[in-house]
Amino acid sequence: MKRVLQILGTTNLGGAESRIMDLYRHMNRKEIQFDFLVHSGKKGFFDEEIKRLGGKIYYLPSFRVYNYFSYKKACRLFFAEHPDYAAVHGHMTSTASIYLPEAKKAGIPLTIAHARSAGVDKGIKGTITKLLRKNLYKKCDRMLACSDLAAKAVFGEKSYRENKVTILPNAIDTREYMPSEQIRNQIRREYQIEDKFVIGHVGRFHYAKNHEFLVEIFAEILKQRENAVLMLLGDGPLRGEIEEKAKRLGVYDKIIFAGNQTPAAPFYQAFDYFLFPSRFEGMPGTVVEAQAAGLKCLISDSVTKQVKATDLVTFLSLEQPAKVWADEMIRQTQEEADRNGKRNPAAECYNLASTNYDVNNQVRFYEELYKGGR
Repeated sequence: MKRVLQILGTTNLGGAESRIMDLYRHMNRKEIQFDFLVHSGKKGFFDEEIKRLGGKIYYLPSFRVYNYFSYKKACRLFFAEHPDYAAVHGHMTSTASIYLPEAKKAGIPLTIAHARSAGVDKGIKGTITKLLRKNLYKKCDRMLACSDLAAKAVFGEKSYRENKVTILPNAIDTREYMPSEQIRNQIRREYQIEDKFVIGHVGRFHYAKNHEFLVEIFAEILKQRENAVLMLLGDGPLRGEIEEKAKRLGVYDKIIFAGNQTPAAPFYQAFDYFLFPSRFEGMPGTVVEAQAAGLKCLISDSVTKQVKATDLVTFLSLEQPAKVWADEMIRQTQEEADRNGKRNPAAECYNLASTNYDVNNQVRFYEELYKGGR
């Protein structure tokens, strides 16, 4: 059996973490087993499942810039004590230029840097991330990215242009999103929204997700569609601010703050439409999930066009005011039959199942990649 080390910030619910766990569940674990090296120092959402699947969890100190040398030393000591991995797969690219070279020095044959996001945080943190990512392409054996935008943002235009980066969309198990009237009715009864038009969004309450604009759009939608509700799945540091904004706009009682939900797949069945006005993304798996569930999606044009796996996706500029977004959604829902109407959402799920957006079709690539290690 080969063991592969996955390096992450945390093992909590999140886009990258969820996609890695999807892959982990589908791997042939008799041949390839995952361990996890995380930076949180705290128990994460997926910890128990990781242990149940046979994985181990290790911890590094969080990188704070001022602890550059002690962080680097911690990486060196870890790999000196654990040199037998077939591969080290780094999803935390902000410090990959530190930990991947240390893995290589310890004799680990395959180091992988995986770009999961197309943007960086604002201010000094974003500036430092850009500096640390500089020349990352020289410090790893393989470069993977979830989209063209993520590849360019992390590895640079030149690496992308020269086809040195392998693009793999964030894949899901499309079977979990097969439309089901039974599940749809169950969720809608539970939240007492049987007769409502449910607009859905799934994502962490973080600057990148642009919840403040999402709430503004919803306020405009309510002016035209009084039976609309907004269901928000996820949690995060900005949730309190968004709740306060919803109260100021007078729409708080029409928003369901559902928190983190796992599995999230059943909730897509309850949605009638999916709104996603993110400021930046690598390859948003939630938009792929929404398409697999047969939902029309209105998303920002700052998101990679590669997320458009079906004709269900429409792009719109964030420079357009909230009313334009609301008008576009209303226009689409007037043109289309409701989910209980003529459209066949199951067909969209079937279409995705045969593509690289389905994790079952990506597993073999990763198995061969990891076997190329030790």
